[in-house]
Amino acid sequence: MDREGQTTTDGRALAEQFGRVGLWTRHLDVQPAKQVREAVAELEELGWGSLWFWEVFGREALTSGALLLGATQRMVIASGIANVWARDPVAMAAAGRTLVEAYPGRFVLGIGVSHGPLVDARGHRYQQPLEKMRGYLDAMDAAPWQGPPLPAEPARVLAALGPRMLELAAERSAGALLYNGTPEATASARSVIGSGPLLAAEQAVLLEEDPAEARRIAREFLALYLTLPNYLRAWDRAGLGPEEQAEGGSDRLVDAVVAWGGPEVIAERVRAHLEAGADHVCVQVLDPDPNGLPMASWRALAPALLER
Repeated sequence: MDREGQTTTDGRALAEQFGRVGLWTRHLDVQPAKQVREAVAELEELGWGSLWFWEVFGREALTSGALLLGATQRMVIASGIANVWARDPVAMAAAGRTLVEAYPGRFVLGIGVSHGPLVDARGHRYQQPLEKMRGYLDAMDAAPWQGPPLPAEPARVLAALGPRMLELAAERSAGALLYNGTPEATASARSVIGSGPLLAAEQAVLLEEDPAEARRIAREFLALYLTLPNYLRAWDRAGLGPEEQAEGGSDRLVDAVVAWGGPEVIAERVRAHLEAGADHVCVQVLDPDPNGLPMASWRALAPALLER
């Protein structure tokens, strides 16, 4: 089958695997492994069928994937994202193949080029992201494998903010993961990648109905992203330009990127992404404590967001 046909098939199959709504989290990265195992097992029992996790300077992504897969029975686990600067393409391919061998149909390899300041902090020199990703995918595709026969190659999804990376995701992977976007950005991304590939949209949410407190917590969350040029350019394209990005972000920017309020408000924002063309929305639940575990909110949102 040609690459375009394979991408389309994988994208539709992945949409079914993930379900319409799942979770995205950074909170598990700072918890002890025992607590991680207990938390993710409860999430699975609550009905959450998929979980994306990040990689910055905490646990290594593919090791984290093994921890989460080993603590669950059915949940689809996806790296969101594994940083291409953290390991060479052969190591990335081998780790993904190992996890898909051990947990067939339950691991998705989300990869991305990260951001200049974060790459510099690793001791690397950031380079043109599209060129970097294209060469990395070429090397992954050519990576040797001397392990046992695999049930399937790991499904691959690219983190994408701009149109050229979205085009590459549609061409070379099963789909794209959006982050810190709006439903309008989701609609724009769908128009770029077409109907076949998976389109997953992360949505930050907060169960807080007091506007001042909700925006305070949201601004703390957005502070890092307001220092990263790739996000600033993405918000520029969404009509949230420099005047909205100044001084910690305007109320308009904060409210566009972070959905806050009761469960019904969160559910409405999730529906907006789905109606805009997302196959899957992964909800990032914020907590007043950046290092806290939003277990109460995960429990409260399950009845409102999950199909029964």
